[in-house]
Amino acid sequence: MRGIVTKSTGSWYEVECEDGLLLKCRLRGRLRLEGVRTTNPLAVGDIVTLEYEGAADAGRGVITALEPRRNYIIRRSTNLSKESHIIAANIDTLFLVATLDFPPVSLEFIDRFLVTARVYHVPVTIVLNKMDMFDDERFRPFVDNFRSIYERAGYRVVECSAREGRGTDVIKEMMKGGVSLFSGNSGVGKSTLINAVAPHVQARVGDISAAHFKGRHTTTFYEMFKLPEGGYIIDTPGIKGFGLIDIEPEEVARYMPDLFELSAGCRFYNCTHTHEPGCAVKAAVESGDLSEERYSSYLKMVEKDGKYRS
Repeated sequence: MRGIVTKSTGSWYEVECEDGLLLKCRLRGRLRLEGVRTTNPLAVGDIVTLEYEGAADAGRGVITALEPRRNYIIRRSTNLSKESHIIAANIDTLFLVATLDFPPVSLEFIDRFLVTARVYHVPVTIVLNKMDMFDDERFRPFVDNFRSIYERAGYRVVECSAREGRGTDVIKEMMKGGVSLFSGNSGVGKSTLINAVAPHVQARVGDISAAHFKGRHTTTFYEMFKLPEGGYIIDTPGIKGFGLIDIEPEEVARYMPDLFELSAGCRFYNCTHTHEPGCAVKAAVESGDLSEERYSSYLKMVEKDGKYRS
């Protein structure tokens, strides 16, 4: 049988078979050990081969093989070791949810996420949530600056208020028929947004810590839900940090479209955009054609400190 992993709790997986049957499955031991360098050998969205464990009506199965992934999103494990964690696989659209404030936007977090998504061929749309808090015209320059940074880099930015339902129709249309992953920093309103675009999911909603302006985790494991209009939605726990995996410092600019385009004008083909004369990237920062925030994210990523947390 073939199926798709719809829920991962660590040791057990829920798999939806091609005939719609849901089975609670474990991994065959040999599969679990074969060349696995991540903390989770299987992720939500994975296509697997499985067989019944015991009677066919017992509701249990054993996963015997993993089919090649079309793409996936991966990050360094939360213990900041050299191990990695696959968030989800076979994604059609990744909605990266952010806010201007409460919690404050972390461009470095966003840029690290975008670089990883580009490395592993995951299409991203940025959702700027909680816009009902920033309707006053005095906030417009900050919104426009955010949009300018990422639209210039080739990303679509959708302004949204999950609480008011503003912008959710655009997101619903983009979700139709595909596998959509929602992710972002803790506290950005991801669960509220999921409830707005897919009410039947009933994602658990938490509050922001007024003392630290950081979100509290409400989703505790990775889960995929079937959409009535076709397709799936993946909910993930909020993320506090995003460490890069298997990306060398000299490769980072290649996965930042705006920097990569500018780098064609550098005097040296192997320019690191840090200290070399004739660097078109640094010139663009000085002229305002590339934002200082975006360039600062690049510099922090090439430092390769391995200890990033937001």
